[in-house]
Amino acid sequence: MEKPKYEKHIYNIIRRNIRKYRRQKRITSAELAELVGLSHDFIRQIESEKAAYNFSVETLYKISVALDVTLDMLIEK
Repeated sequence: MEKPKYEKHIYNIIRRNIRKYRRQKRITSAELAELVGLSHDFIRQIESEKAAYNFSVETLYKISVALDVTLDMLIEK
């Protein structure tokens, strides 16, 4: 059985995709924060590659709904 290959930088991929789809939707990080019920600073932290890995599956799901994208789209390379 072959061992699966895991993406080493999955959080950075997710961060970039959140930023990309948010910009495509033409909303600010403050507007996204309001849509998902989180603080603006927390959304900025999520999008920053300098921040720690600090978001849950529930947060990821809420962001995907707010951006009208699938979870798959947020983890796509």
